[in-house]
Amino acid sequence: MRYLVVLAALLMPVMAWFTQRGAFGPGIGATADRYPTLLDVADYAFAIWALIFLWDLVFAFAQLHRHDHAALARTRPAAAAGFAFTALWMPLFSQQLFWPALLVIWLALACLAYCAVTLSRDHVALRQLRWRAWFPLSLHAGWLSLAVFLNTAQVIVAQRLLSPERMLPWNLALYAAAAALLLTLNARMHGNLGYVLAALWGLAAAYVQQSAATAPGARVAAGVAVTVAVALLAQSAWLRARVHRHIFSD
Repeated sequence: MRYLVVLAALLMPVMAWFTQRGAFGPGIGATADRYPTLLDVADYAFAIWALIFLWDLVFAFAQLHRHDHAALARTRPAAAAGFAFTALWMPLFSQQLFWPALLVIWLALACLAYCAVTLSRDHVALRQLRWRAWFPLSLHAGWLSLAVFLNTAQVIVAQRLLSPERMLPWNLALYAAAAALLLTLNARMHGNLGYVLAALWGLAAAYVQQSAATAPGARVAAGVAVTVAVALLAQSAWLRARVHRHIFSD
């Protein structure tokens, strides 16, 4: 399983490289641009994938050389699956296989969120594996927690499941669902730094994109993105303060 983690981690940047060169179709960016939504983020936001891939590789190679920690052993299969699903999503979306791509990205989130929650709840793992396992997997999970809703919105537009002319009501519902997911997972992880940073990066990029957009409801969506970011930041500060008080009261 250790070597499967490494192979899956290597597969992500390899698939990204081939996808960006049009090996599977018009590319992720070109495909996404065909189906604009009020959850779209500014293009610069996707640069976070380079950091995610790099840090996931750090995790993959670090876990080869450590004695098995209980939490690490539990997360290793899910991490390998999450990396593989992330890699698989790229050609599926590029080829506009929207339903399989949507299923795969939600599966990737489920796997990486499990890893982040598992490591966050193990105090020994947090001390010993903070930067080599907990942070990279949490960063990946945080970005996917927004990406799944962006992908969901694009599928809705592509398949014309709801009105692309009156997007604000159902896009607000997706923002609400994203907020609920972010706040719930962050609470379970007691204010996870990596998870929150990735989510805030995406929400800030959504604000930048929507505040400059001319689509009906875009300014409202920009305000909602800021509101969710502020709520997540405030929750994290409160959760971290609770943890701090608990440590010093024991």
